[in-house]
Formats: sequence, C-alpha cells, structure tokens
Amino acid sequence: MSLRYLFVDMNAYFASVEQQMRPELRGRPVAVVPVMTDSTCCIAASYEAKRFGVKTGTMVREARRLCPKLHFAVGRHHVYVRVHHAIREAVERVMPVAAVHSIDEVSCRLMANQNSPETAAVLGSRIKERIRCDVGEYLRCSVGIGPNCFLAKVAADMEKPDGLTIVRLEDLPLKLHGLKLDDLPGIGPRMLRRLQRQGVDSVRQLCTMSEKDMERLWGSVVGRRFWYSLHGHDLPGLPTRRRTVGHSHVLSPEYRSEPAAHAVLARLLCKAAGRMRRLGYAAGRLDVYVIFLQGGFWQDGTAMTPCQDTASLLGAFSTIWARRDVRGVPLKVGLVLSRLLAAEGATLPLFPAEQKLIGLSRTMDRINARYGRETVHLGTIHQVLGSAPTRIAFTNIPELDDPANFDPEETAEAWRLAPASDAACPPDARYEQDEHSQDAFAEESRPL
Repeated sequence: MSLRYLFVDMNAYFASVEQQMRPELRGRPVAVVPVMTDSTCCIAASYEAKRFGVKTGTMVREARRLCPKLHFAVGRHHVYVRVHHAIREAVERVMPVAAVHSIDEVSCRLMANQNSPETAAVLGSRIKERIRCDVGEYLRCSVGIGPNCFLAKVAADMEKPDGLTIVRLEDLPLKLHGLKLDDLPGIGPRMLRRLQRQGVDSVRQLCTMSEKDMERLWGSVVGRRFWYSLHGHDLPGLPTRRRTVGHSHVLSPEYRSEPAAHAVLARLLCKAAGRMRRLGYAAGRLDVYVIFLQGGFWQDGTAMTPCQDTASLLGAFSTIWARRDVRGVPLKVGLVLSRLLAAEGATLPLFPAEQKLIGLSRTMDRINARYGRETVHLGTIHQVLGSAPTRIAFTNIPELDDPANFDPEETAEAWRLAPASDAACPPDARYEQDEHSQDAFAEESRPL
C-alpha cells in the first residue's frame, strides 16, 4: 500500500494548553504573548480568537482592537514542554514516534500491517482519544496520513481543528490543487515571491513542473527533492549540522535602558554559551543586535578564534558593545553564535590561564546541572537573573530532567493546575503488535 506516515499536529497548541490548565479560559478567545505589553505580538491564538482575525504575529494593540474581549496569557515555556512530553507518551501508547518535528508536531512510521487507509484511520483516531484522555480534553490535534512525511503533514493541515485526512498516491495531484502555495511546507514568503516572479501562482501549476524545472527554480537540489516529496516519493532525510546557537528577548519595561539591555544580553550570552557546550561546539563568531522602541536597528559582530568558555565570549561581547553607534530605548535584544566547530576539533588556547577558563566554564555547568540553573553564575548578570526567562522551545525541545531549562518546583506546580479529564479512557494497548511487527518497524525505519 502507498501509506507510510502518520503525522500528528496539535491545534493552536500554546493557547490550547492555557485553556486546558485554566478552565476560566475555555471557550473564550485567548492569545499567548511573550510579555504583557502592547508593544509585543501574539505568539499563539486560540480558535475562538482566530475567528476575530487574531493570529500568530498580530501586534497586541491590534489584537485588542480586533477582539475587545480577548484574554492574554504570558507564555510558559516549562509548561508547554512538559505537556509536549505527556502528548508524546500518549502517542507512544498507540504506536512508536519516529520523529519530533517541533513542540506541537510528531510523526509515526506505519508498518506493513498498518498501511491500509482503514487501519491507519483507526490508529489516528486512537491517538486522538489517548491525547484527549491522558493529557486533556482541550488538547485537540489534526492527524494527516500520507505516502511520505511531507504529504502526511500537508494532510494534517487540510482539516483543522481536530481533523483526520488521508492523502493516497492515487489522490495526487488532484487533492492538492485546492491548496495555496504557502500551504506547502518549505514555501515561505521569500520562496512564494520567487515562484510568483516565475509565473507560478497555484499548486496546480507547481505540480505540472518537471524535476529539472523545480531544481532550477529553487537554485539547488532542494528543488528536486521537493518535486519527489510533492509526488509521493519517500526520500531518506539529509544529514544535518547545527550552524548557529542564539537567543533573543523582548525587554519588559523595567529593562528598557542601555545598562539593563547590556546586562540582559550578557545573561543571554551565558545561556547560549552553556547550551553550546552541551551540544559539543565552539563558536568562531559572535553577532549582537538591538531593536529600538522608536524604530531602528543596530547590529555588530566579531570573528574569534573558536572558543566555548563564557569569559572569552563575554570579552568579545564587551568589544562589540563598545562600538555601538545607535542609541535609543531598546525594545528587543538578541545574539547569535555562529561558525560552529566541534569542540574536539577546536585548537586549545595557547596560554594556561585561557585553558583554565574552559575548565571553569565546564565546572560551572556541572554544578548547575546538579543543583539547578544559575546556581553558580557570573556577577555580571546577577542584577538581571529574573529577566529573559527560558522561552518557548519550537524545534529544540529539552528533556524534563535538564535543570538548565527547568525549575523543578515551578514545573511541578504548573502541572498541578491541569484538572484530570473525567472521560473514561480506553485500556492501554501499547502498540499491540507482535514481535514480527516490531522487527518490521526496525527494518523499515530510517531518517526522515
């Protein structure tokens, strides 16, 4: 049979979690924001809010105008990650998760005895039921089933909320013709403009293009891979390598001054440096930017001998900050560590004092890993420890036992806010496959 993947996409995830955790928000328009101020934008909106035109990226001021009864909730990273893991466990009770694509998306590989439309649809319905019973009745998902992961994701987007859609090989390309170009994963604003400049205005036109035409249009082999995905072929995933580590933060009003912005950036750099070390990299470049309340933008950076210790990175940051030539009221700050090199391949510093800085940073990492985040920290950031809390993880979802991302007491307290569903759950039938089926899954599974 042609069906190989089942894709689970949580609907209005952040807003739905807030509605699940806070019963007073259920059935009401809700927008999730990074900080409670009119100068930021919504990072999520419930379906009740979307009916008024409020969506991701809508400025808070505009959202209030569109929906005067809109309820705002400040995003809670630790809660969304904990719920993500609970959702993943619920899916795993039905079938193995093959890949986590983002905090609200996972995919499962269908085995040989599961790839008929009828069986796949039953599995999709069971996943929906397990999430509803095990995690929360307000956490709905759309399930897409298709011949590859790309088309399964497209199918999941076709019916929201709470849909279940199957796209078979024999349905192609007709079933895709009603979509807009930017409904397809991988076609963002820039790619959409490029397609339109070439006279491609519909999915119907895109589907008539040849492999070579798509490769020429994309300007790389990515276009050829897109053609294969669009036509139902199941391609192995390309190997990936991390290129950057960074953090950004919208400043709350009390931190909108140059000294406070400097301190917040230093804290972000400490967090980024620790994360980079955990990933096993050293950075060869640091870039810093500030966006100002009145408009305007400042950015600067510097190349470095690849390093990973916090003290050296803070020294590079101080050099960059001293060169700034734009002044104003800072609204948002951010930084990016790039030119990443595997730490074991980086040249060790020549001088013993510099070598000790690496050891110091790693010792601080071990202490913080054991006793909690920022138990040991540099005095430079002491005044802003309450600023720039860990923000929403979209594609890099931390584990629950990582103290660099969670305060255990805070997380446990937030989880207790969720009332258990009183719906009767079906018995736990984890996979319900025999040994032969499990072996088949191991043989069929490969990188997406």
